Amino acid sequence: MTAVAAALAVTTGRDARGVVAVVAAVLVGQLSVGWLNDALDARRDTASNRSDKPVATGAISRSSVAVAAGVAVPAAVGLSMLSGVVAGVVHVVALCSAWAYDLGVKGTVFSMVPYAVSFGLLPAFVVLGAPGHPWPPAWLVAAGAVLGSAAHFANVIPDIDDDLATGVRGLPHRLGAPASAAVASALVLLTSVILVFGPPGPVSLAGLVALPLSAAVLVVGRLRARRPGSRAAFNALLVVAVIDVVLLITTGAVVL
Repeated sequence: MTAVAAALAVTTGRDARGVVAVVAAVLVGQLSVGWLNDALDARRDTASNRSDKPVATGAISRSSVAVAAGVAVPAAVGLSMLSGVVAGVVHVVALCSAWAYDLGVKGTVFSMVPYAVSFGLLPAFVVLGAPGHPWPPAWLVAAGAVLGSAAHFANVIPDIDDDLATGVRGLPHRLGAPASAAVASALVLLTSVILVFGPPGPVSLAGLVALPLSAAVLVVGRLRARRPGSRAAFNALLVVAVIDVVLLITTGAVVL
């Protein structure tokens, strides 16, 4: 997320100081979200034997992570304001949405909403802090929101059984893994469509290549996923998500 925000800051005309401001705000903000999540989910992660979580393995204490989150939260708010008041407020709203997910929204039918809000507002934050503080185009915000929604479904799929066992019942959990994979595929493809046809002017060559390529990758992934134990569909989602991120970054030049 930090790398994508930094790249978008460069393509939308931020100078070196502006890029550093974006990197600092987004990095600390992401740390605050991750640390808060790990502190709140320590018991669930331990029960699920999450070896990728330092708190669950005992490598670091829950209280230490909670303190780190407590420091990162106000720091992220302050760093956001380096991009200007309006841009800063937009980023703080995005962070509040992400913190709300950690604090319980992820276990409700509205679990997708924080992802849509936070991902949609991230490019808005970057653009609003650019020289002249231009208003972000609707297609850019929409692309971020749709891609964020896809990320939510894709992120849940690998851990859906462990989440259900520990009482987490967000929207993907209620739909089930197969339906969530289908929804994620549709959303990443929709993101490609928005990024190809949303910007003003003729469709770029990159867009003409990216859209059919994304569709082909998803189809191949679904076909290969018929084999027992195959992760082809999930891997295809990741590939198309990368294509969308590249499109998102390269469209920065036409935002201003």
